[in-house]
Amino acid sequence: MVILGLTGGIGSGKSTVARQFGSLGVHWVDADDVAREVVEPGTPALAAIADHFGASILMDDGSLDRAKLRQIVFEQPEQRTWLEGLLHPIIREELIRQLHPQDYALPYVLLVSPLLLETDQNQLVQRVLVVDVPVEVQVERTMGRDSNSREQVERIIAAQMPREQRLARADAVIDNNQPLATVAAEVRALHKSFMVDFG
Repeated sequence: MVILGLTGGIGSGKSTVARQFGSLGVHWVDADDVAREVVEPGTPALAAIADHFGASILMDDGSLDRAKLRQIVFEQPEQRTWLEGLLHPIIREELIRQLHPQDYALPYVLLVSPLLLETDQNQLVQRVLVVDVPVEVQVERTMGRDSNSREQVERIIAAQMPREQRLARADAVIDNNQPLATVAAEVRALHKSFMVDFG
């Protein structure tokens, strides 16, 4: 089974592109979804986080206050290092499990991850697809989607791999700054070539 990595900066439209592949029958796993699953109430990871940061990191219903945690780790790099040390191995293990579906006929699956190239998740993939848009488009889309301030979005972008570096490591680039129908056609063409390459 060939695992293709699909990545891009925040607000680049990774999920939109992943859904396009999904509509063609491609199995895909989103590392962000897995990252949420491993810290759901009752998980050992959430217990460790609450132990480390204190009970105030939890919402009233016992779930993780993600906004509060995000603020702490962006302001205190050493806390981010601690959190990544805890979560990355757990996320990786769960990703590997979900990337091998039962009774699946296609020759490849997609790992969708914003931090594919920044973490050791890139060791799981054979090729890298980058969803690309200009930085200003990333900022506008993310502000509109997450109601974050421009400053906060720019900080998140600065913490990710620079656009030029990401593009330099791409085996294929999907330009997501064009009409959805055009993007869908690009995805279909890539899918066709992957079926030939890996089939």
